[in-house]
Amino acid sequence: MGRTSDAKEKILDAARSLIELRGYSALGVAEICKAAGVPKGSFYYFFASKEALALAVIDEHWAAQERDWKRILAGQAPPLQRLRQLFEATEATIRSGQRSCGSVAGCLFGNLTLELSNQTEAIRARLQEIFDAHVEMIEAVIVEAVARGEARVTDTRQAARSVVAQLEGQVLFAKLYNDPQRMGALWAGCLALLGADAPAPGEVAVGL
Repeated sequence: MGRTSDAKEKILDAARSLIELRGYSALGVAEICKAAGVPKGSFYYFFASKEALALAVIDEHWAAQERDWKRILAGQAPPLQRLRQLFEATEATIRSGQRSCGSVAGCLFGNLTLELSNQTEAIRARLQEIFDAHVEMIEAVIVEAVARGEARVTDTRQAARSVVAQLEGQVLFAKLYNDPQRMGALWAGCLALLGADAPAPGEVAVGL
């Protein structure tokens, strides 16, 4: 196939799919190239190593997720509604993935954190940056909710960390049980963490 303009995207797509299904450590460059339909020479033309490819997969996935999170969390709905919309969007993504591949893949960032955080510093550091960004975006919503009297927490940064941890934990359970319905407990748990009352049913935006 040679070093054609779409070879890099094919490698990234194949690597992302394989990492989601099987993890990073068990994969070899030859397997990734076979799945992408490109020769090994094309791989090393674009990526210096498998670690470099993993970092590129992480960055590409984060670019898409960051756009979605910003769109949802910067919306016009009240802050807690926007937070619930984020949870709903996450569950919808999990359900879509399960329909396409037969199992819940979980969170790419969470999976790689569990697998690689004590093995490769470059990947660990990049994942930490991404989770820190998650916390910052969630905290901005919590600060707004506190200002409106809709949440009652004194340490908004710690509350945001707890919300992100709960989100990751419920995604992990959804993966473990191969059941997106495990995400259903997330909203009530988040309200409890924030000292917030559940909005009336008509006040909550549905779907995305």
